[in-house]
This record gives sequence, structure tokens and C-alpha cells, in this order.
Amino acid sequence: MNRRIFYFSLLSLAVTGCGSINNKSAMGGFEYAKEKEAKNLSIPEGLNKPKENAKFFISDDINHQGPIGQNVDVRAPSLVLPVASASRVVQGTTTSKIWFDQIIEEIDLKDFLIEALREQLVSDGVELNPIGQNDMAFESDWYHKEKISGYWLLESVESTESIRYSYSFEAKPHGRSVALSVKLIDYMRTDEKGASKTIDLIDKQRAEMAMLNEIVAQVDFKYRLKQRENRLMRANQKFVTLGENAEAEPAYIAEIELEMLWSNMPLFFADYGFEITDLNESKKIYFVDFVKPDNSLWAVIWGDDLPVIDVDEAQYQFVLADIEGKTSVTIYDGEGNVLPVETLERIFPVMEAGLSFRDAF
Repeated sequence: MNRRIFYFSLLSLAVTGCGSINNKSAMGGFEYAKEKEAKNLSIPEGLNKPKENAKFFISDDINHQGPIGQNVDVRAPSLVLPVASASRVVQGTTTSKIWFDQIIEEIDLKDFLIEALREQLVSDGVELNPIGQNDMAFESDWYHKEKISGYWLLESVESTESIRYSYSFEAKPHGRSVALSVKLIDYMRTDEKGASKTIDLIDKQRAEMAMLNEIVAQVDFKYRLKQRENRLMRANQKFVTLGENAEAEPAYIAEIELEMLWSNMPLFFADYGFEITDLNESKKIYFVDFVKPDNSLWAVIWGDDLPVIDVDEAQYQFVLADIEGKTSVTIYDGEGNVLPVETLERIFPVMEAGLSFRDAF
């Protein structure tokens, strides 16, 4: 026989052997299952009975109908995984139940969880049906799973398994904490042995917790989408608008506290071609010279070029003032004349991005 064919044959046998291993059952010797209970120690007449220590007694009051030997299910217990933000489980319980606490104020927590449940079942191709009128209980249609054996044209269905679940919600009176429980309510398995509606208790618990963990993961995904939407909304929010200062002069109004904007203005000046020549911190005035920056070819290529503010190269004064928790930024020319609103409108797109410091961090 060809040596290569011989090695391939051994490999095929090894793979076949591995595939036949039952991961649910214990492995090894099971001689202990054949042992009979030892008789009580018989003490001959005339001898003292030795001392006994009850600490090492093994009670015979156990379930003798339970599995032994290879029939013992050795799989690790299933757990509910609270991976979503503000989700938690009650310690010491084996039920498939998880609590969610409110973390996004602008949404109704129960409606948010119901929508996550619906989306999960839609992705599974299973319909969700409400039970009752209060949106606190639901049931799924059948989940179907087939086990296929054989290869290519010789494939055949070895077994089919169908499961239905119920989902129940429980809300605290304040509505900021909602629990979700999952329960397996219908089961059907068909294989070469026939049909059965009975499922092992461990398999039942594992199926319930697996279903619940899928929903928790969907809730976590929806949380992340919501957080992304909020970040984009903040990124696109206009922190700078056109308005007037306390003297009714045209100015920019920045939704930033006066001291914070004052301390960050040098970053703006450095990026947009202004050079600070003097300042008056008590009156919050910056005296600057403006020279239009010359964006080099390399800056354009590498994307480091910044929009140029369309004003004359001259001296300017930037005067900051508090206005109801916001900050007005009034720009004067070298002679103390305030820049007209037409000029502020023309350069607004560049000034808005600059005074928002979107590109600074």
C-alpha cells in the first residue's frame, strides 16, 4: 500500500473518532459505578468499637435514579452574560432572567428592550407574537434546526429540533429598571428513534440562557448605535452662532464658558494665521496681527491645510465677554471699528469650525 494513502487513512480514522466523541458525557474508567456499598464494620465480641468521626460520613439519602458513569452530563453550567451596559443578574438564581437599568434618558427603557427583542427574532427569521394587551409577555414562533449527515449528494437529515420560547418583562414601579425572562415552552425532536417532546433539564436551561444572551447582545448593539448617533449629533452641533454682544454689536456667540474659551484662543490664532502681539486679561482682549497662511503643496497633499479666513491682512482685536453662560467674541479692526455683520457672515463657516475647536483635538 502506498505510504501516503496509509497516512491519509489513519488521519480519516482519527477525525472520525473525534467526531463521534460525546462532549456531554464523562470520559475514562467507570469502575466506581460497579462498586457495591460496603457493609458496616463488624466488631467481634469482647473488642471495643473504634472511634467514629461523623465528619467523613457519606449519606445514603441521595437520588439513586440519577445518571451514573458515562451517563453523567459533565458540561459546565450555562450563565446569563450581562454584557450590555447597566445590565445585571440576581445572584443565586438559575432562572434565565436579567435586569436592565436606565442609562439613556430620552428613551423608554421597556420599549427599547422590546424593540431589541423584535430585531433579534427578525434576524433569526422568527416571528414574535404579543400575549395580552399590556406588552409585557410575548411568544416566538418555532425555531427549527436540522442536523445533516453525509457529504454533497449523499447528505441526509439525521435529526430535527424545534423550539418555542416565551418572553416576559417585569418593570419596577419607577420604570427605570426592567427585567426580561426567557422560558422554553414547546419542544419537539425527531430522529431515527422517533419523535419526542421531552428535553433534558440541562439542555432546556442551556437553550433558555443562550436565547437570553442573544437578546442581551442585541441590546448592547443598539446601545452602541445610540451612542454613535449621539456622538455624531454632538460633532455636527453648531457651538458657534451669529448674534450680538452686550452692546448690541455684531459678534459670534460660542456655547463655551468665558475662561475656557479665553485659554483656548491661542490654539485658534496659531492655526489660522493670527499672531498675538498683546493681550489684556482683565478685559479679555487679544491684540493680533493677521497674515493669511500659505498652504504649501505638501500640506494640501497630506490634508494638513486649513481654510483661510477671508479678511484683510491687518491688526485686529478679539474681545471676549460673558453673556448668560456663553461667550461673545467681538472682532474690531486696528482702529477700533467693529467688523460688520456682512463680514462675519462671509467668514462664518471658517470661524465656526475654528471657535468650536473641532480640528484641534
